[in-house]
This record gives sequence, C-alpha cells and structure tokens, in this order.
Amino acid sequence: MRGVNKVTLIGNLGKDPDLQYLEGNIAVAKFPLATTETFKDKTGNLVSQTEWHTVVLWRGLAELAQKYLHKGSLVYIEGRLRTRSWEDKDKNRRFSTEIIGDNLVMLDKRRDGNGDDPHIETPQGNSDSFNEQDMGYTPGEPDKDNLPF
Repeated sequence: MRGVNKVTLIGNLGKDPDLQYLEGNIAVAKFPLATTETFKDKTGNLVSQTEWHTVVLWRGLAELAQKYLHKGSLVYIEGRLRTRSWEDKDKNRRFSTEIIGDNLVMLDKRRDGNGDDPHIETPQGNSDSFNEQDMGYTPGEPDKDNLPF
C-alpha cells in the first residue's frame, strides 16, 4: 500500500520570505508560517494555540512568494512534510521538519476593492492560486533534500 504525505495549512507569514538561489539558478524561498487554533476550555474561556511551521517553496513559487508575500500575509499552502537531519558544530545530530509547498493561494484581500489588481500578474488569468506545474517545475530536476540553510 502506498503512503500519503499531504499537508494543508492556512496561516500568516511570520516574516518576509527569504529567497536564495542555488547552483543552476534554482530559486528557493523559506519563511515561518503561523497557524492558530481557537477553542473553549472546560470553563468556557476562549484559548488560542499558535503553531509555527517552516515553509519551503521552490523555483517559480519561491520567486512569486518573494515578490508578493510579506510578513502577516494570509496564505493557503498545500504540500508535504520533509524532515532533514544534520550534524551541528558540537557533533550533535539535529533535525528539522519543513513543509515543502506544492500549491499556494494568496488569501489577502485585493487592494483596489473591485477584485482586480493590475499589479499582480498571474500565470492563469485572474487566479491567485499557484502550483509548481504553473511555475515551470518538472519532476526529476535536482534533488530538493539538500537545502543550504
């Protein structure tokens, strides 16, 4: 049986995307995303819990994020979990779990009120939804596991 590795998040960016270019001019963007869950405790008081996720976007999605997203932006992200490990300077084994984004939808309200923002150029007309296929990703390109950060 095949496994499923699927993550769906709606949250706010904790800081502006950090865009870097790897060998071969491959763009990669990384940013923290906060998701907040609100519920009532036993006494009826509202309690909020915020969870922080590290999101990594590649190629065209990375460049799109750097161009249009900023700290506080509300986004919908679809992707998959990826855990990396490395050895720190003290020879301790460290781990980091990240969301590798495959699909991005910008959920912030448009700026001009009539639903069209002439400053946003999208690959599919008026949609603010993007995925790796729209942005030129093709399977089999360089290994995504070796992030330089």
